[in-house]
Amino acid sequence: MFHRTERLLLRPIWPEDWQGVLSGIADEGVVRNLARAPWPYSEQDAREFTALPIAPLHPRFLITRARDAAVIGCIGIDPVPGESDAIEIGYWIARPHWGQGYATEAGRAVIEIARTLGYARLYGSHFLDNPASGKVLSKLGFEPTGRVVERHSCGRGEKAQTAEYSLELIESDRLGAVCAA
Repeated sequence: MFHRTERLLLRPIWPEDWQGVLSGIADEGVVRNLARAPWPYSEQDAREFTALPIAPLHPRFLITRARDAAVIGCIGIDPVPGESDAIEIGYWIARPHWGQGYATEAGRAVIEIARTLGYARLYGSHFLDNPASGKVLSKLGFEPTGRVVERHSCGRGEKAQTAEYSLELIESDRLGAVCAA
């Protein structure tokens, strides 16, 4: 699956992308804000990540700049651990590309994809010491659930508090029309 935005191309992650992934994520400031990536992030970690099978209902994308194919980061939707039928958005942006709106632009694209796949709700979260990610979620229309929970961060090697968010993908007036049909 591919998706083109104004400035970005979101495309599947292939095994030969391991060096681009490694160059963007092998930064403790990036990894510490992620739940599943280990620190230090090694060549082997990048090779294993890029070799993961493509899951059509839980797509992961390499975020590249459309004009020159530069790797910006990764984004995708995954099942929420321990919760049936719940999916969450996850993303990272390489440090040289922070503050340029790429996470928000890629997030909008993934929300469209989640809607197209038929998901009714999307979850997101951020570690409390990473408010920039909370701003991205808010710009994307996510609303705080009011829950703050501890979540393990492989990159930190410990649990840290996260704020949880959700986004309804089917508006309530559309939902009534869909249910009545």
